[in-house]
Amino acid sequence: MHKPIVRLEDYRPPAWRMQTVDIDFDLDVEETLVSARLLVIQDPAQQEVDLRLDGENIELLEIRVDGRELASDQFRIAGALLTIEGVRGEAVIETRSRIRPAGNSAMQGLYLSGSGECGFLLSQCEAEGFRHITWSIDRPDVLACYTVTLRADRSRFPILLAGGNPDGDGELDGARHWARFVDPQPKPSYLFAIVAGQLAVIEDSHVTAEGRSVRLKIWAPAPVIERCRYALDCLKAAMVWDEQRFGRNYRLDVFHVVATDDFTMGAMENTGLNIFNSKYLLADPLHATDDDYRHVLAVVAHEYFHNWTGNRVTCRDWFQLCLKEGLTVYREQEFVADHVSRALRRIEDVRVLWRNQFSEDSGPLAHPVRPSEYREINNFYTATVYEKGAEIVRMLATLLGTDGFRRGMDLYFERHDCAAVTVEDFLAALGDANDRDLGGWLVWYTQAGTPLVEVDGTYDAAARSFELKVSQGAAPTMAAGSAARQTVPIPLALALFDAAGNRLAMDLEGAQAGLSETVVLLDHACMHLTFHNLDSIPVPSLLRGYSAPVRIAQPADWRAWVMLATHEDDGFNRWQAAESVNRHLFVAALRGDVAGEGALDAWMAGLRLAFSDQDLDPATLAEMLTVPDEATLGESLDVIDPAAIHRARQRLEQAMARALEPELLARYEQLAPASAAGTAPSAQAQRRLRNACLAMLCHADRRHHALAHRHYRDATCLSDTLAALTCLVHGGDVDAEQVLEHFAAQYSRAPTVMDRWFSLQATIADVDVLERIRALTRHALFRWDNPNKVYALLLGFALRNPTGFHREDGAGYRFVADAILQLDRITPQVAARLCAAFSAWRRYPPGLREQMRMEMQRMHEVSPISADLADILARSLGRSGDEAAPPP
Repeated sequence: MHKPIVRLEDYRPPAWRMQTVDIDFDLDVEETLVSARLLVIQDPAQQEVDLRLDGENIELLEIRVDGRELASDQFRIAGALLTIEGVRGEAVIETRSRIRPAGNSAMQGLYLSGSGECGFLLSQCEAEGFRHITWSIDRPDVLACYTVTLRADRSRFPILLAGGNPDGDGELDGARHWARFVDPQPKPSYLFAIVAGQLAVIEDSHVTAEGRSVRLKIWAPAPVIERCRYALDCLKAAMVWDEQRFGRNYRLDVFHVVATDDFTMGAMENTGLNIFNSKYLLADPLHATDDDYRHVLAVVAHEYFHNWTGNRVTCRDWFQLCLKEGLTVYREQEFVADHVSRALRRIEDVRVLWRNQFSEDSGPLAHPVRPSEYREINNFYTATVYEKGAEIVRMLATLLGTDGFRRGMDLYFERHDCAAVTVEDFLAALGDANDRDLGGWLVWYTQAGTPLVEVDGTYDAAARSFELKVSQGAAPTMAAGSAARQTVPIPLALALFDAAGNRLAMDLEGAQAGLSETVVLLDHACMHLTFHNLDSIPVPSLLRGYSAPVRIAQPADWRAWVMLATHEDDGFNRWQAAESVNRHLFVAALRGDVAGEGALDAWMAGLRLAFSDQDLDPATLAEMLTVPDEATLGESLDVIDPAAIHRARQRLEQAMARALEPELLARYEQLAPASAAGTAPSAQAQRRLRNACLAMLCHADRRHHALAHRHYRDATCLSDTLAALTCLVHGGDVDAEQVLEHFAAQYSRAPTVMDRWFSLQATIADVDVLERIRALTRHALFRWDNPNKVYALLLGFALRNPTGFHREDGAGYRFVADAILQLDRITPQVAARLCAAFSAWRRYPPGLREQMRMEMQRMHEVSPISADLADILARSLGRSGDEAAPPP
């Protein structure tokens, strides 16, 4: 099915608002009765507009207006809208409805997580899930105060939770009980949440800087509750950091967090009742990798930070989604950088941006950070909204400085607390607080595509000057309706080095002399920067700290990159230079010259120096040793040939590993104590490097598989266990199947760990891996109705295994397309996410391209399919209708 297009230009303020919502639940897994009482108030300027309520998959049992029950001819239901004619001014609307949680596999609204007596009820309402619970005005610019009463069988649902503060509980006849919650803070319906079931709890408390004592409670099934201790520590750290960095305090009396294995997203920031995908909440050394620990830290902080950026100050409409997500991602990134390695966090963030967002920006699913239209809002929770949105905030913070950005954020919160706002409101607050006009920055939000910054330098020996010409254009995009690009303001952080790797003091024309680093603002199509008093041609280090989300084009000079990778003191740019060398060598390997005309030898010499650099963060060195993955390498090519990319990358990895074998082996043995060194960032960094050394050694020679077997046997944490298992399985070790079976036997009762087991096999780079994938879909622990399992196995195969997915006979495409259609009948959001694997089809060789197109066409012709999937297919194929939705 196709939904009509919703356009930003059609936005109208709500004709009706809900002032209060009182909602009662009589909870049961099969049938839940929902009674809602809405106090609605009409906009005096829209007196002619009838009251319309949103609702989907709800059985209406009764409706009253101001206490008067309506007959069936006094209202009408058309599609997902209930219209009551003749109501004007102010009214109390009461409805009684029936919903069926156990049958709700779409996981929007109220649904069942798990099965049997251990299964529990929970809700997910972003973006439009509340309309699956009760009839309401379900849009983000309608804020109301909620009172929620839950009633249920005590033995089946001993724990009853809702957003807001607890406001009483007690016993009922028939071994039942009740609990009431009141949220004094007006909020949109997408932040509504309830949970009911058998859950265990761990507790702590926090006293805010304003003196409020807040109870902190994390809930999970009893067998895993102790694995939530780290998340509780992360929550307390996030609360302290937000008070100190942004002056933001929590304003409720209790903060609940609930873990579930059944969730389509990472987590949800519902006011006072966060709901988390278990993989972002559970952590102990035997069940979580070091990456998992950092993800828990990041996601717990992200959801807590939404308390202000998203909840207290929310979005006027879903076009402004970046206003809560991009801003909160930036805050999360800064928090994590302050608690672990800042350079490592920046490397990880930019790698995600390059792999996910840049490819999105160059394909048919490209859209502005603030889109101008959509059909299905669920499909716009994208890397563009999150990651690129965060990069825009980062640029603004760079422009304004730490104090200026804080002033702007303070004014933003002061002006808009408990309000629904726009990107323009955000820019106005930052600008007004700093006496600056930031209107030009709106283009970053309204224009799709990745800016291309071209740089060329000219040295004048006689004048001892160096001129840097910097211009901006646009990388190609397939976004529908892409218009001619406007220039955007681009902060360009730069430094100069000499050929020996020494940082130079800069005498930049028109700027303060003697600086070793500066930030210039490229806000025109072209600018010329002239540096004086230079005795030799300098090497520019550009986009230090990755100061803007742009592609950069400059004359290829692998010698300069090797020098910067060896001597740069900016951790991110040191890695970026190493990445540039590795990409240069990959392109050479594609041509059959893995030595790269001397570049490989020079780079290996540079890495040997890096091994001896005592000041270099081990995690950064690990990243410098790692060749970019095949998807990232393919993104830089005009035509993506998966088989050729795989062969060239393998040749490069093997050549690097063999050249560095003595250094790798020595450092691997030296770091042996890191395996049992705990979870501190320094220990994680050492393990990261040790495991990178092991991976490269296994690329160098299969005899090092003996090391991997020992590594597996001696492992005291999941990071080491999985590192060894990956080397053996992906390296085709003769005993790999036995080790896989041992791992599965050890972790069969740990769903989040078994996700790793599925994912590891999904990414075996072999054209014949498809039969293994098919068999794994029949494994007792695989569930088609569990998003985590689907993402681990099927998304892992489609997005992270180019060799298997892009088989020449098209079998990989047919398998995934069949899986998408099956999933679309279960959880449409998951199906749509998996379908994105086909979106770059036009960039592949003709044979693969046509087969991908045929599979998308086949899916598109199936009837019925969900609005989620129909939208992704139509945009990927380049088809779009022009019917518009009625103004909201």
